[in-house]
Amino acid sequence: MLKKELQAAVEKGTMLPLMEEFYTIQGEGYHTGTAAYFIRVGGCDVGCHWCDVKESWNAELHPPTEIEKIVENAKRESNVIVITGGEPLTWDMGPLTAQLKENNLKVHMETSGAYPLSGTWDWITLSPKKTKLPTQTVYDSAHELKVIIFNKHDFIFAEEQAALVNKDAILFLQPEWSKKEEMTPLIVDYVMQNPKWRVSLQTHKYLNIP
Repeated sequence: MLKKELQAAVEKGTMLPLMEEFYTIQGEGYHTGTAAYFIRVGGCDVGCHWCDVKESWNAELHPPTEIEKIVENAKRESNVIVITGGEPLTWDMGPLTAQLKENNLKVHMETSGAYPLSGTWDWITLSPKKTKLPTQTVYDSAHELKVIIFNKHDFIFAEEQAALVNKDAILFLQPEWSKKEEMTPLIVDYVMQNPKWRVSLQTHKYLNIP
């Protein structure tokens, strides 16, 4: 394909900048400990300074891939698919999720919510960032709210976000990995005092898996 045609296909969501795909154990949030196939798409301008996949930010580093190929790989591995990034909602997720659903797969997403919701989802994990706040469509549709705690002020941010998300969203606080020794005890205390929240840990890092 010519570059212009590739760009048009990416904009339509029929091709996506694919960074990596892998089958592993979900390490965070409500579905911790369950097997899932992860699809990581490139492209993100939210710019979290503690992001552990900064190589995902530049979409041009990751080859545009036909969604048919992505779906074919996914359905061989698991019936639960997690779309992550980067920021998946940078792109139109409608075509990819439609094909995944046609294959009777459960489709989850991990997103900052920075762009309007697209696609059809069985589970949406919203992890909001101060640098680019979520759109209302994602607040309204999120199944879980997962706020990363890097410093004490993030507890205030967490409560602000909890007030904006829909009433059915499950609320999680998760220590940023480099601050886990410092912040985990504070999160435990906070959840004990505010039991509407739950603790989330990056268990995949403790297990030394992707």
